[in-house]
Amino acid sequence: MKNFLRGLRWTWPYRGRMILSLLFALGAAILWSLNLSAIYPVLRVLENGKSWPDQVEEEIDRLQGEYDRESAKLERLRFEQKQTETWPDERLRSNRERELAGALARTDSRLSWLSRRIYLQQWLKSLLTRFMPPGPFAGLATIFGMLLAAVALKGVFEFFQESLVGSVTNRTMHDLRCRYFRNAIHLDVAHFNDQGSHAMLTQFTTDMEMLAAGIKTLYGRVIAEPLRALACIAAASYISWQLTLLFLVLVPAALFILTKVGRMMKRASRRLLERMSNLYRILQETFRGIRVVKAFTAEAYERQRFREASRDYTRRAIQLIKLDALTSPVIELLGVAAVTAALLAGAYLVLEQRTDLFGLKMCDAPLDVATLLQLYALLAAIADPVRKLSSVYTKLQTGAAAADRIFAGIDLRPRVAANGRRDVLPRLAGAVEFRDVCFSYEPGRPTLAHIRLDVRPGETIALVGKNGCGKSTLVGLLPRFYDPDYGSVVIDGYDLRHVHLRSLRRQIGLVTQDTFLFDDTVANNIAYGRRRVSLATVEAAARQAFAHEFIERLPEGYQTRIGESGAKLSGGQRQRLALARAILRDPAVLILDEFTSQCDAESEALIHQALRQFVRNRTTFIVTHRLNTLEIADRIVVLEDGRIEAVGSHAELLGSCELYRQMHESQRHRRVA
Repeated sequence: MKNFLRGLRWTWPYRGRMILSLLFALGAAILWSLNLSAIYPVLRVLENGKSWPDQVEEEIDRLQGEYDRESAKLERLRFEQKQTETWPDERLRSNRERELAGALARTDSRLSWLSRRIYLQQWLKSLLTRFMPPGPFAGLATIFGMLLAAVALKGVFEFFQESLVGSVTNRTMHDLRCRYFRNAIHLDVAHFNDQGSHAMLTQFTTDMEMLAAGIKTLYGRVIAEPLRALACIAAASYISWQLTLLFLVLVPAALFILTKVGRMMKRASRRLLERMSNLYRILQETFRGIRVVKAFTAEAYERQRFREASRDYTRRAIQLIKLDALTSPVIELLGVAAVTAALLAGAYLVLEQRTDLFGLKMCDAPLDVATLLQLYALLAAIADPVRKLSSVYTKLQTGAAAADRIFAGIDLRPRVAANGRRDVLPRLAGAVEFRDVCFSYEPGRPTLAHIRLDVRPGETIALVGKNGCGKSTLVGLLPRFYDPDYGSVVIDGYDLRHVHLRSLRRQIGLVTQDTFLFDDTVANNIAYGRRRVSLATVEAAARQAFAHEFIERLPEGYQTRIGESGAKLSGGQRQRLALARAILRDPAVLILDEFTSQCDAESEALIHQALRQFVRNRTTFIVTHRLNTLEIADRIVVLEDGRIEAVGSHAELLGSCELYRQMHESQRHRRVA
């Protein structure tokens, strides 16, 4: 429950609303017990056929008569006590004095109780005389009218209590979601590669909903239901605290059962959330790769995969439902057993007109039928909140399991330090050094090994090599998507580990093979790196990337929404928008990672034309397999198994590097074919 309590601390800013909801819950609980107490006057009126003021007058006369008899008894005891003082036998005198002292104490206590009852009845008589109409039926109608008014007022209190709790819960979830997203978006790229996004999607949706349900239940039912029970306990204790205590004996047994079931619920909830995360993973993969699914006629396979995951989730959900369903009847059985025990004891006192049970005093005066029925109603009303709290506990445990997963995500910290307190980098010239850089995604399997490379400011470097040789990983070290395991990357003499991260990334432009565009307008996608620029500046970047003409032909021009991942555009158009986005960024260092892989010949030619102008006076890294792209490179770096095989110009490498020559011949034959 530690993380669930952490979640509760997020409600502290809204403590004013919580205090108000507590006051409304208290008012509703008091009215709840008063409504149940209305049973007694109704039964007395129906039983005697007399108005309530008349019955109160009779009760005062009865109590006064009993008070007079007890007073006379007290006087006799005192007289007898004085007579006992003259007894010559000291042993008999001492025993009798003890007996008389006990009798005097009991009688005096009885007189005090009768005096309080007479005072309360006289106070009640004055109220009834002032506000209660004469006649039994009119009085009964007035009682029912007051009952309806109390029920309506209780409903108002409950409405405000629920509304305030709901507002606190939703505001808290808003804060938690924003805090979780803030932490998630600053995690390393490697974390998303390792874990995927499906687990985070589950935590943002299902886990947050379960935690919200737990918090709402805690501040709603866990506050309201015990207050209702306590109000009824207070009213029942006024009638007979001994019988009420007899009813409450089974509460520890109920708490023990709830604790056991709650632990099982928490484990089952955690497993259920893991299965939901698996469902999200399958859905995400299937929908994002729908073209591949259809192209390879894998619909049946995906249906089967989803059906198995859904069956597993359903099995876990049913197990959770069974546990939840088990607690309510068990607690209800315990509650009925407790009420039955208390009712049987009370019935014995009524039928036998006794005030004790097995020698234990149960009440000050014999109970009547109306009082016993009122006590039964109050005890049953205590059992109802206890029964409802049984399902509450399971929801709290489910919320605790969700909180564990949510705060596990919030507690994650990026391995790449942001260095927010470092000095902001000035405009970079672009001199890059890879100083004996080693890097691996998994221990023992190096991706880059002892990379040494110096790049001059404004130089264009092409990285070539077979798939998996480490080209994209190498350029990924520049914006610090990863940090090297050994060695360092230096720009203009600054070790990237020790610089202000945001000021570094502001000076790096990136165009990747898998061009990602947002489901937004063309203008907003181009201006993603500089949100506050004018439309004229956006258009200038688009013209420089040779994208302006096709943008103008779109239905709404620069305000056209391009769909999820730019689905309404061709591959070449998406690449030109991505290039325009990088151009608008005006980076000191430009990274082009297989940036023309999705382009046709015309789009590729336009992009090359744009690049020849844009790469001037800025350091550029080009990851490519295409020979025509190498024409704009000053030097070419050949990578093989994470190591630099050779560095030089196109002509130099053809003469000195066998691997490069093989790649060149392969590309040339492919183009001819």
